[in-house]
Amino acid sequence: MSKSAIQQIINLSNEENRTVLTEIESKQILQHIGIPVPDFRLATSADEAVELAQFIGFPLAMKIVSPKIIHKSDAKGVMLNIKNESELRSSYEEIIRNAKNYNPNAEITGVSIQEMIKGDKEVIVGMYRDAVFGPVLLYGAGGIFVEVLRDITLKVLPLADRDIENMFSEIQASKILTGYRGSPPADLSSLKEIIQKIAKLSFELPEISEFELNPVIVYEQGNGAVALDARIILDHRKSGVEAS
Repeated sequence: MSKSAIQQIINLSNEENRTVLTEIESKQILQHIGIPVPDFRLATSADEAVELAQFIGFPLAMKIVSPKIIHKSDAKGVMLNIKNESELRSSYEEIIRNAKNYNPNAEITGVSIQEMIKGDKEVIVGMYRDAVFGPVLLYGAGGIFVEVLRDITLKVLPLADRDIENMFSEIQASKILTGYRGSPPADLSSLKEIIQKIAKLSFELPEISEFELNPVIVYEQGNGAVALDARIILDHRKSGVEAS
């Protein structure tokens, strides 16, 4: 893990009096600790978005980047499956317009241009700090099902390997990952590594009060997993221990 790079991101948010990292910043931290994310670039204009698309390739996903807009979908700040330059330009302008309508006072950093990744096995991995128990890990069915089904399980950190394996079987959607009606099992070993890295970061950076990866796409066994979206909330009063 790059200690200085992560600390720079946290220090910048502190200087700007922000407790919520942008998706770009959150994914940069994921990259530093070795959690796979889609290829992403920050565009500050439609022209720049077109230039960046040449490096990533179509189809693309586009998301508003603003420290004041946490729930991007609520602001209609997410566009998916962008197939060409014309759609890219119009989507960029629409996302910016929607964000301004949603919160006229929000500082808009730009729009994240991302590799479009699809998968049918989605989970959520998160962490929050309980006043009594300390860091608590959250795992469950991800994507749109989180708020609807609440199919999740919680474990107080630290976790042994067996604890993580038990979490996989404790949710109702476990059969989707282990193989159901002939479908291949998901790459649980890669998912386990993601959980272990989140747990490690939770202890090394006490200023992280909340951590959410949703969704995490888990591919077939041997093909890995990737975090499509990330949100990190900080409590700068608890700083003092650096990542290593």
